[in-house]
Amino acid sequence: MGSMDNQEAIELFEGQNILYMQLFGHLKPLCLKWALQLGIPDIIHSHGKPVTLSHLVSTLQVPPSKTAFVQRLMRFLAHDKIFDIHHSQEDHEVAYALTPASKLLVNGSGHCLSPMVRLITDPLLMSKYHHLGEWICGEDPTLYETALGTSVWELLDREPKYLSLFSEGMASDSQMVDLALKNCTSAFESLDSMVDVGGGTGTTARIISEAYPKMKCVVLDLPQVIANSTGTNNLSFLGGDMFKSIPQADAILLKWVLHDWDDENCVKILKNCRETISSKGNRGKVIVIETVINEKLDNKDVTQTKLSLDMTMLAINGKERTEEEWKTLFTEAGFKDYKLFPIFGFRSLIEVYP
Repeated sequence: MGSMDNQEAIELFEGQNILYMQLFGHLKPLCLKWALQLGIPDIIHSHGKPVTLSHLVSTLQVPPSKTAFVQRLMRFLAHDKIFDIHHSQEDHEVAYALTPASKLLVNGSGHCLSPMVRLITDPLLMSKYHHLGEWICGEDPTLYETALGTSVWELLDREPKYLSLFSEGMASDSQMVDLALKNCTSAFESLDSMVDVGGGTGTTARIISEAYPKMKCVVLDLPQVIANSTGTNNLSFLGGDMFKSIPQADAILLKWVLHDWDDENCVKILKNCRETISSKGNRGKVIVIETVINEKLDNKDVTQTKLSLDMTMLAINGKERTEEEWKTLFTEAGFKDYKLFPIFGFRSLIEVYP
């Protein structure tokens, strides 16, 4: 066996670390789920100051013999900035505080993303990725069909549990929209009417309609999705199919819709939108809120989030796109111009003009 120089050894150990980090990556969402199930973000929030380990264990009613396990789990989550570790001068022991991430898991906070955690970490939905190799070499159009024997849309249609899980997850994400409105008021302020296509239970449209009370907003989604939704003076709900027809309005909003579909279906949706707004002159536009992959400009963490979302969309034959890929879709659908505004987090707002 030939000798190995020091540099080769360093590279091998670096490679091993990268592989193991990838292998153990599944623990991150599962430990996040654990913290949520135990209500730890709520406990810390209610306490009003960092919670000591002993207080946390007592509140959780965890057996004293498992105190060290709680500490290790919290250390793991703190390493990824889910919680912050303090050293209590008063009690002379370790204590835990909320971070910007775990504040988003506090119930009633107004921007609570706990439903999204429950959706992404559902055991059945997570299990589909065990079939990725089988699907990629097979003929099924989506990973869901290989893993679960049904498309994601059929699953949601026949299983009220998963429809509820999905709707609540999407609604929680939409609560972040009101933060974005502060950065993109020009997209909405001149509009008299808007249709939120695929708007689910109307969280996004409700936020926009409250911010612009003179604008008439309509949420278009499948009848079973909007069945129990109630409108307001300027917000209404319409059961329908975006592939068949879209009500006429000054603007059509597509938030986290197009990434669910392949290019061919995206062009169909966009063409239907263009036909609806074509008579609106200079005011007519489509407002797209989606991820735009840009590995050159984004920092590593944001790129990781975007690429992870792309892998999630892969399961349903959807995709996250680069600006060039978005431009190609808009052109194929007959649009003449667009403006892109990076507005919040890992998503952008794109105004598309006929």
